[in-house]
Amino acid sequence: MNTPVPTTPLARAEHFRDAMALLPAALTIVTTTDDEGRRWGFTASSVVSVSLDPPLLLVAISHSSSCHEAFVSAREFVVNVLDDRHRALARAFARHGVDRFAGQKFARWPGTALPVLADAHAAYRCLRHAVLPAGDHDLLLGALGEVEAGCPGTPLLWFRRTFHTPR
Repeated sequence: MNTPVPTTPLARAEHFRDAMALLPAALTIVTTTDDEGRRWGFTASSVVSVSLDPPLLLVAISHSSSCHEAFVSAREFVVNVLDDRHRALARAFARHGVDRFAGQKFARWPGTALPVLADAHAAYRCLRHAVLPAGDHDLLLGALGEVEAGCPGTPLLWFRRTFHTPR
């Protein structure tokens, strides 16, 4: 039996934002390059595994992001998992109107121009599988191409609008 889906929102945007602040999430920096070789990246907490066969993951990107066009048109992207050492980096990649890569430790994924965080907790190279509209965001579905197990550390989490690490 299917339950009807409401046609009006159940919660206002600010209530939804407050509720989601109670859901801990791993912090990542998602990176790509455009056709002209420019590097793009943003801090994301909306990253989840979707499928094992084929291996897919999902990243949400806001329509208002300065990176939006670069990511929805990119053939590949990298999800860099952050750890406790990356708090300043997470802040830098959440800022608007700045060169987010300036002074940061990014290398190139071997054989590509894709930026990868040299000391990431882990990094996932993805091929664009699909881009799906979802409200004021687009969902990037990436087919997992390669994984780099990174430097050991304590994962960096976002919870109640601030950084946390598991104990």
